[in-house]
Amino acid sequence: MTTEFKNKSKKPVKRLDHVTIRFAGDSGDGMQFTGTQFTTSAAMLGNDVFTFPNYPSEIRAPQGSLYGVSGFQVQIGAHNVDTPGDKLDLLVAMNPAALKKNLKDLKKGGMIIVDSDAFTKANLLKAKYETNPLEDGSLKDYIVVQVPMTSLTREALKDIPIDSKSKTRSKNMFALGMVYWLYGKDPKYTIEFLRKKFKNKPEIVEANIKALKTGWNYAETLELIPVSYIIDEAPHHAEEYKIITGNTATAWGFLAAAEKAGLQLYLGSYPITPATDILQELSKYRQLDVIAFQAEDEIAGISSAIGASFTGKLAITTTSGPGLALKSEAIGLAVMLEIPLVIVDVQRGGPSTGLPTKTEQADLMQALFGRNGESPVIVVAAKSPADAFKMAFEASKLTLEHMTPVILLTDGYIGNGSEPWPVQRIKDLPEINPPLVKEKIEGWHPYDRDPETLARKWVVPGVPGMEHVIGGLEKDKSTGAISYEPENHEYMVRIRQAKVDKVADFIPPLETEFRDEGDLLVVGWGGTYGSLRSAVNELNEKGYRVGLAHFNYINPLPHGVKDVFSKFDKIVVAELNLGQFANYLRMKHPEFRYEQYNKIQGLPFTTEELVNAFEKLLK
Repeated sequence: MTTEFKNKSKKPVKRLDHVTIRFAGDSGDGMQFTGTQFTTSAAMLGNDVFTFPNYPSEIRAPQGSLYGVSGFQVQIGAHNVDTPGDKLDLLVAMNPAALKKNLKDLKKGGMIIVDSDAFTKANLLKAKYETNPLEDGSLKDYIVVQVPMTSLTREALKDIPIDSKSKTRSKNMFALGMVYWLYGKDPKYTIEFLRKKFKNKPEIVEANIKALKTGWNYAETLELIPVSYIIDEAPHHAEEYKIITGNTATAWGFLAAAEKAGLQLYLGSYPITPATDILQELSKYRQLDVIAFQAEDEIAGISSAIGASFTGKLAITTTSGPGLALKSEAIGLAVMLEIPLVIVDVQRGGPSTGLPTKTEQADLMQALFGRNGESPVIVVAAKSPADAFKMAFEASKLTLEHMTPVILLTDGYIGNGSEPWPVQRIKDLPEINPPLVKEKIEGWHPYDRDPETLARKWVVPGVPGMEHVIGGLEKDKSTGAISYEPENHEYMVRIRQAKVDKVADFIPPLETEFRDEGDLLVVGWGGTYGSLRSAVNELNEKGYRVGLAHFNYINPLPHGVKDVFSKFDKIVVAELNLGQFANYLRMKHPEFRYEQYNKIQGLPFTTEELVNAFEKLLK
């Protein structure tokens, strides 16, 4: 730790295995920025981390209102961290509304740091408090640290020539300084970041750093905080790690796949929460020959991607649930054309506009069946922010080698959350071998198929002697000419389905974690992985025989499902919807009975609720 920020107090220091912290305040209080800075510093200093940003749908909600509260939660630990944590050890609440919305998640005996300046009569009324919770005894079960952050920050910055509003905004750095001291974290990485980000605004740099230092010093001398804490470094082995969000990991997975396949990457998308970050990230890489096109709407986005695929590019389009609905006819066209295309659906709460900034897993049936006609596509799902890199790469490999669209499902929890990602080297990634044809093949027909994959050749315009017709009308099974023959249509429908089904031969078989037989098998898919894994681990520590089967590959299902399921007395499918994957399994494997645990609140599972639910099934 730098000398300036070395803990000089005589207060006792306790070691912790892990801690869960939430920063909460108005959207304009900078809670996402504050949480991100603390997370980055904790990770750079050796802790394992997992985050959960949670912010309102309203761009400018009324200041101090309950529905305008923005929060950022992080769990840091001295071991592998799979979730952002359940109950909070520390809540930093910048106003009464933030306290009201988040207090239920704080452990009894946990600490609250509040900006007492914000607890005015007007703000208390906005938060629907009849009395001031800082004075009425309702917080007696917690350690309450009242800090006049706003006034202390303004006083500390009184000689810096910036406007009053900017001084007030710096109070988030005051709060961050306090938290850095509390958990023994050196703020050097935040200071470096501030100097770089605001290099053209030296007064802002000075103000933020001074507020940060003032918060640190205040916490060190404040008697209300009797102890500080240390969380040991996590054993990250020899790999090089980087903190990454799921949306960034998705973008980088596509970059790696394009490089490995030797193709230009094309993204045609329309901005939509919570998927927009993928478009923004890929737009940074023109130097890598990436084309990122912001279309005028969802249909134009996917249609441009289909055109890019037709000309031999790795084509991507990104969206969320409402956009996936709009893209459905064009996805059917890509199925008919039998060309590669990856559609990313970063799922959010629905239906319609629904809950744009909240997470859900309710687009599964839409991904599987949401198109007219028999229109099968490969469907895969990422299980964590870091895993989004792997599954974006895998989706690209599958679409390029099997010549059919792939839908990659992530969700708001994955897309906005972050965790350490082991940096990948291109040379270590699997090969990608698209069936791209660059020279004339004698006797070739557009729908001649590879006997192993059933994929057709990928012939782009401009190859002499390989001119051909493809399109949205049914084609002859060989020549590609338009065909209305009943038998031909049935053949083409069946062969397109068989092509998707054969993908099961090219993906890993289903495996379980913790147990390969026992009393209960917990089944999940997508972003519920961390919560389910933590719950199953806890149940096994209690002496139960519980396994976990988590699905990255959904259509087709991997080999081995029947064998795995048959070794457990009970099966429970847990998902953030009303039971879509459970119903899909009932279609595919009706020989088993499936219990369900479902949640549709725009929030991820907590480990505690899962353990309680699964224990009831076990007992």
